[in-house]
Amino acid sequence: MLMGTRGIVGAAVIGLALCPTFALADSGADVGFRGWGPRVGLSLDPDQVHFGAHFDYGFLAPQVRFQPNVELGLGQHVRLFALNAEAAYRFTERWDVWSPYLGGGLGANIRMYEDGPYPNDRTELGLNLLGGIEKGLSDGDRFFIEVKFSLNDVPDLKATVGWTFYN
Repeated sequence: MLMGTRGIVGAAVIGLALCPTFALADSGADVGFRGWGPRVGLSLDPDQVHFGAHFDYGFLAPQVRFQPNVELGLGQHVRLFALNAEAAYRFTERWDVWSPYLGGGLGANIRMYEDGPYPNDRTELGLNLLGGIEKGLSDGDRFFIEVKFSLNDVPDLKATVGWTFYN
């Protein structure tokens, strides 16, 4: 039953992540797959190392970028798999300078506990607030440093660095 729940939640989050692309395709918004990249960092409560990937789907509105991501956290006898549909407002249109951004989004957080004789997995809806700083690089790629707070403590705080590769 838990595997079914994971599959349903995963499909729902992926569907939500793709909906703006299809819904805004004819609206004049600059939405569509732009690039992808790796991300890695640390989280608190649970104390973990996390890694994953993110996808840049362009701009939903001026300077508002849609960037869903997937992360796997390891540590403290629990694996935390997170699917996040997030958007962020970038404070400048210039890419050649360090620029702050703020955003947020929804996510599905699947906790897989390693202790105990029986599986004790849980799936929870997450609400995230994030902020960071990023810079476009001379080859067109982008580097960022981000801090993410979860409003339902799954985990409490994440600090992440990442790189986005563009075609």
